[in-house]
Amino acid sequence: MGKLLVLVGLAIAALGVLVMLGLPLGRLPGDIAIRRGSFSFYFPIVTSILLSVLLTLVLMLLRR
Repeated sequence: MGKLLVLVGLAIAALGVLVMLGLPLGRLPGDIAIRRGSFSFYFPIVTSILLSVLLTLVLMLLRR
């Protein structure tokens, strides 16, 4: 359990560094953004799919 928590923390820190360096995470092509007057709706569908695939791969590697 401790090993998993350390790896998750490192992954979150690495993701934070990538965002600070300019990776447009959360603003990828395919993300849905609707703005009408004072109403705005944002759903990062492509970002969600990308993170899901990456987390699946990482967890599959950790289980081996």
